[in-house]
Amino acid sequence: MRLNLNGKINSLYVQSLCMMFFRGEKFPEVEENPKGCISVDLSSSDEGIFARATLEYEGEKATAEHFEPLNGTDTADRIGKIATGHAVLSACSQLTGYMPPWGLLTGIRPSVVADELLQNSSAEHAVDILTKRYLVSKDKAELAVEVAKNEALILNKYGDNSCSIYISIPFCPTRCTYCSFISYATKKLFELMPAYVERIINDIKDTFEIIKKAGLRVATVYMGGGTPTTLCPEQLERILATVRDRLGGATLDEFTVEGGRPDTITEEKIAVLKKYGVDRISVNPQSLNDDVLVKIGRRHTVKDFFDAYKIVARFGIKSVNTDLIAGLDGDSLESFKSTINEIVDLNPNNITVHAFSVKKSAQILQDDQSVYNRDGDFATKSVEFAYKELKSKGYVPYYMYRQKNTISDLENVGYSKEGDFCIYNVLMMGDGHTVFGIGAGATTKLVKKSSGKAEILRIFSQKYPYEYLQDNQNIEAKVLEFLKGGLE
Repeated sequence: MRLNLNGKINSLYVQSLCMMFFRGEKFPEVEENPKGCISVDLSSSDEGIFARATLEYEGEKATAEHFEPLNGTDTADRIGKIATGHAVLSACSQLTGYMPPWGLLTGIRPSVVADELLQNSSAEHAVDILTKRYLVSKDKAELAVEVAKNEALILNKYGDNSCSIYISIPFCPTRCTYCSFISYATKKLFELMPAYVERIINDIKDTFEIIKKAGLRVATVYMGGGTPTTLCPEQLERILATVRDRLGGATLDEFTVEGGRPDTITEEKIAVLKKYGVDRISVNPQSLNDDVLVKIGRRHTVKDFFDAYKIVARFGIKSVNTDLIAGLDGDSLESFKSTINEIVDLNPNNITVHAFSVKKSAQILQDDQSVYNRDGDFATKSVEFAYKELKSKGYVPYYMYRQKNTISDLENVGYSKEGDFCIYNVLMMGDGHTVFGIGAGATTKLVKKSSGKAEILRIFSQKYPYEYLQDNQNIEAKVLEFLKGGLE
């Protein structure tokens, strides 16, 4: 699709809006015979900003206009963005007959806008602004406000003196068809695991030294992937023992290990986790429908999930999470409802409901380009059912994020029993907490606050395990320079 923009307009924002209507669309600078073109003109006056959007797509045409008045509070950039969003959404909606549930909010964290509104208004007023000014549907506006209020319960507890550690274990027994994570399931790459574990252990030691010099307290540790429980018990023990040794006598507020694949969970591995103080674990079925599990490339069965869950329950791990996905290939509304009901019967502390998202590097997209056009009606109804059912069973939504090319423009929501939120998930998603990333594909996010504003520096590890093993990057000087202005 071709873009013609006239005025101070963020092209990526216009692209994001259009992609909610035309999934998988590309926006090259030079394109011969494009399917469509969208032109946006922005003009300012003393009263406000006026936007006109004209969309032409496969022989059809629609035009929409919007005037957004100055209000003495918002910047001209924000007002221009709102005017642009209204015009583009209206033109696209006219042509397609569809209105995305999150309206103008294209960002990964819609709860940020809700939180901003809650600083100066009631929940009811925040919902009203989200629906009228940002064109968010009422149920999504209420969800965003509820999540923002629950996130604040965690965010307000952690100041500048704390940090978290993320340890990446990018190996899985098989690769799911929808997955785009930096995770691997080949014999050649599994051969890297012993060397990878050695490197992880050394980097954990180095990271704790940096944290000590920076004067920070480690609040949470999260080992994810991939699937950390792909490692053998001895490898897990060496990594976890290193973490515990470096903590000394200090306690963590939360220690999470993803055992996401039930086919990697054994009594011996869970015993190791319990021994070293892991108090939160994910056991993820994605679906409790064996036919769906086969379609998405999961090697385990529904029975395997229940067996793994029993092992975790028997060892008394304090908090258990289960991940589910709405909109999977071969699933149905009734099947998804059954999955929700069976999971609720297990009474896990956390249930995370993801909406199916099309990732560029996922196998499913390589096999079937039409996946972008999948009917999302049952996914929408599945997400709605999950919200109502989980709320009725005592779960509350406490964190949320969105991804590009998600079916029906839906969202991923973490639900929790009251007071049992995953601390790391909330802190990691925000912009006020330092997270040290260890391992292939991990990101270190350094946060420094000055005059009430957060300055952020991100340091990226090498993407692939073999690159990570060869990399000699030493980030200590960079970290201390940013956080403290150098060694004192």
